[in-house]
Amino acid sequence: MTSAIYAVGDIHGNLTKLDNALEHIEADGGPDARIVFLGDYVDRGPDSQGVIERLSQGLAEGRNWTCLKGNHDRLFEWFLAEPHPLHDPQLLVGYHWLHKNIGGLETLASYGVSVKERARLRDVAFSAREMVPEAHKGFLRSLHLSHEQPGLFFVHAGVRPGIPLASQDEDDLVWIRSTFLMDPGDHGALVVHGHTVVETPERHRNRVNLDTGAGYGRALTVGVFEDGEIWTLGADGRVPLPVLS
Repeated sequence: MTSAIYAVGDIHGNLTKLDNALEHIEADGGPDARIVFLGDYVDRGPDSQGVIERLSQGLAEGRNWTCLKGNHDRLFEWFLAEPHPLHDPQLLVGYHWLHKNIGGLETLASYGVSVKERARLRDVAFSAREMVPEAHKGFLRSLHLSHEQPGLFFVHAGVRPGIPLASQDEDDLVWIRSTFLMDPGDHGALVVHGHTVVETPERHRNRVNLDTGAGYGRALTVGVFEDGEIWTLGADGRVPLPVLS
């Protein structure tokens, strides 16, 4: 049994990268390793369906896993809402889940749903609700907004400075960027997050960012947190993650 806790950055439909990360974690911490997945399991990559299936299977098997909700997961969940898809007001004007820059088309394709030119949104949503298994819909609904360990607060996007961790708003937890990223203050715990893509994992004094762009063909990063120390984890084992600021 390991005392370490592992955190996996934004996966974005990359099942092969997820499987590699799970292999590295098991090699380091064994089959009972505690893992927090930081959200954004879908969109952009080729196999969102496979990612959700792998995570759902692990939870069903009783793995010590916690799956957080990312903004892309919420977009997918809301698209499946009945009777009509919900629009996330946090999106920029002119954007929607099926916009080419968001990645919903790739997610639907992984479930066998094709979107024809000039298709009506309600018709696509109906097809999606028919093709997406109930277990996967349940997975999306069951996702946690945060996970807290002594001294650590795991979340998808970040937190709003000055607000107690227990009182954070869902929109901030899955969407916030600059207000959180630019704040150097103590949030009450080290915040471990993804959401904002960086070239390499970043460790600041008040936060750690593990989103290294798997959704854009780059690496999927795993962080390891144990006894106040932080590493990244790959095929060659742990590498210390130094503080940037």
